[in-house]
Amino acid sequence: MLYYVLVFLIIALIAGILGFTGIAAASASIAQIIFYIFLLLFLVSLFAHVFRQNRSKP
Repeated sequence: MLYYVLVFLIIALIAGILGFTGIAAASASIAQIIFYIFLLLFLVSLFAHVFRQNRSKP
């Protein structure tokens, strides 16, 4: 998932340098949305792991 964030970020940077501001803004927005989804899933996974370890201890 982070691969796609980097791809869209690079597309946004290249488009911004070349002057395609519409494409750059769209790519940056997509990269930002995917990054936030990744961050949310990472935090959910982290909390699930912590709570699962606490329940398995006697």
